[in-house]
Amino acid sequence: MKPFDRLATTQSKRMASRGLSLGVLVIYGYVSAATAQSTTDSQQNETVAIEKTVVVGETLQAESVTPMTALKTPTPLIDIPQSVSVVTAEQIERQGFDSIGDIIDYTPGVNNSQGEGHRDAVVFRGVRSTADFFMDGMRDDVQYYRPLYNIEQVEILRGPNALLFGRGGTGGIINRVSKKGIIGETFKAYKGSIDTFGQFNLQFDGNIEINDTSAFRINTFYEDLANHRDFYDGTRIGANPTARFLLSDATTLDVSYEYVDHERFIDRGIPTGSNGLPVGAFQDIVFGDPDLNFSELDAHLLRATIEHQFMDELVGNFNLFYGDYDKLYQNFYASAYDQATTPDEVTLDGYLDETQRENLILASHLVGEFSSGDIEHTVIFGGEFVHTLSDQNRFNPDWNNSGSDTEVFAINRPLNLNGGSGINAAGNPTSTGFTAPNDNTSTELNVFSAYIQDEIELIEELQLVLGARFDSFDIEVYDNLANQVSSRKDQEISPRLGLIYKPYDNLSIYASYSETFLPQSGEQFADLGDEGLEPDEYINLEAGVKWDWNERLSLTTSIFELQQDAIVSDGVGGSRTEESEITGLELQLQGAITDKWNVSAGYSYLDGEQADGKRPRELPRNMFSMWNTYKVTEQFGLGLGLIYQDESFITEDNDAKLPSYVRVDAAAYYTLTENVRLQLNIENLTDELYYPNAHSTHQATVGAPIHARFSISGRF
Repeated sequence: MKPFDRLATTQSKRMASRGLSLGVLVIYGYVSAATAQSTTDSQQNETVAIEKTVVVGETLQAESVTPMTALKTPTPLIDIPQSVSVVTAEQIERQGFDSIGDIIDYTPGVNNSQGEGHRDAVVFRGVRSTADFFMDGMRDDVQYYRPLYNIEQVEILRGPNALLFGRGGTGGIINRVSKKGIIGETFKAYKGSIDTFGQFNLQFDGNIEINDTSAFRINTFYEDLANHRDFYDGTRIGANPTARFLLSDATTLDVSYEYVDHERFIDRGIPTGSNGLPVGAFQDIVFGDPDLNFSELDAHLLRATIEHQFMDELVGNFNLFYGDYDKLYQNFYASAYDQATTPDEVTLDGYLDETQRENLILASHLVGEFSSGDIEHTVIFGGEFVHTLSDQNRFNPDWNNSGSDTEVFAINRPLNLNGGSGINAAGNPTSTGFTAPNDNTSTELNVFSAYIQDEIELIEELQLVLGARFDSFDIEVYDNLANQVSSRKDQEISPRLGLIYKPYDNLSIYASYSETFLPQSGEQFADLGDEGLEPDEYINLEAGVKWDWNERLSLTTSIFELQQDAIVSDGVGGSRTEESEITGLELQLQGAITDKWNVSAGYSYLDGEQADGKRPRELPRNMFSMWNTYKVTEQFGLGLGLIYQDESFITEDNDAKLPSYVRVDAAAYYTLTENVRLQLNIENLTDELYYPNAHSTHQATVGAPIHARFSISGRF
């Protein structure tokens, strides 16, 4: 069944039950913290399995038909009053995606930031984030590049999302849905790929039916990294065994463990020149140390979900997540460059940064249906507890020649620096180590949350969404260098309001209002910021239209205004509010044009103004992407994609910018046998020199030239 077939089926059957009172629902909300368990009957087609609670007939049941897992309620996409994109496992495979960044390139309203070469960093509607990432609806906030080997689909929600996800989510969130064990099926699947840079990837996906009530599944991958830049290498390893147990007709348990081991070279890009643009003559130079620019991640992740159907109209869900992360990254990078005065010299800075973090998350929610007179309700009631222990430290270099944390080098390929030793621009030997402590802190964070949302069908054509979330954010930071403890506690209520008008079953017109907040401690909790200041607040106003042209093709449009109220110090012991605003338009077309032609296209127009009147950084005015798949024969297909990104400023002061670019991608697919598939993906078909993102003025990423990847996949 195609995605839009599923939406039509779900929409026509939802809101069917009667007679459950709100009082009973709230009572079960308290019970769920101790007893909530899950029920899920899983199904899988050849490319993707999506497990989610949905309404079927007269009862709340689990079926593999609802496209969104992050929403936690059985709501079809057409009834969600905000912009949403869902990327399935089939899309990931056909477009050759191997990172979150690849997916973002083809998603309207969002774009990539550099992430200093060691982490996912996404700009949601002009708001940069390194922490608004989730796995099966649970927060995954440590900074690293997230793999896709064990993913069924990726869900991108735009606009503030505090009601379901809490703090952050200021411009949007990304949720990955993991592969689960499948009862009643046994299979083994594989995929291998290699590209023209020499990078290769091996994946395995195996599912075993243990008996009629249990199944075991394991996903593994190994990746050897390479690209177009000097010195770039690394390995990534992941293993994710998972099991599903049908404890009763009403209760299902999913448990999984994931081990992640990543090592990679860090490349921070090239400087910008006097005109504020990246210096094209430096496109082949790496401004770093071949031996000391690297990142390491070692993580152990445990997840468990129990889902239980209490009655026909009420389903409860309880989730546990524990993550143990050990992250190190160290690097040198271009921190200053003066093309007019010293065009052949560059200043390097650097640091070593370590993070050890433990996250424990307990989350529970109930989804129930009831009616009050002629008005139908779908209510979610939930709570969450987050406990985080995090140790982080940073060391700066100490150059023996200058006694400073920076050093000047002549620009050559390669730079005269290796292993922390080299010859500086004056021709003198110089060396350094990461020995100068910059900060060393230990953090304990406790977050308690409770939320409720009611999807109200006032009449058949009109739906109202009302909800609010309460968060208690309690953080304590111990400064090991100063031997000083600081703490703060923020308590915030985040409301959400949405209105959906449906003149036809396949057409919805919506408007929404939502809020979220970001504490002064920021995303990664290294310090508290100014203890006397309130959290930053974000408000989103959005209106849009969602139209399923037919069972296979859907168009969504939205306009929005995202306002940030940042509370900053006034320098004399007080504070002031600085407002910034981003407005925009988003369009998205997905589905089948004909039986042979499928398309996924998106466009966004983004405009914004900071408190000082300048344009926000990393905010391209226009972005467009399109991916086409055409089935030439039953065995052979072609793909063609295009990405356009307008120019954008690298920094808030607007003195450096990335030029606009167009990138063309292509693919070809051939089904060799029933169980073997060959694929060729070509990226940057026109071999354009482009700069997709940057971290700072003199750290602009150099896009990859034309390259190809060959893949073989199948089952046995």
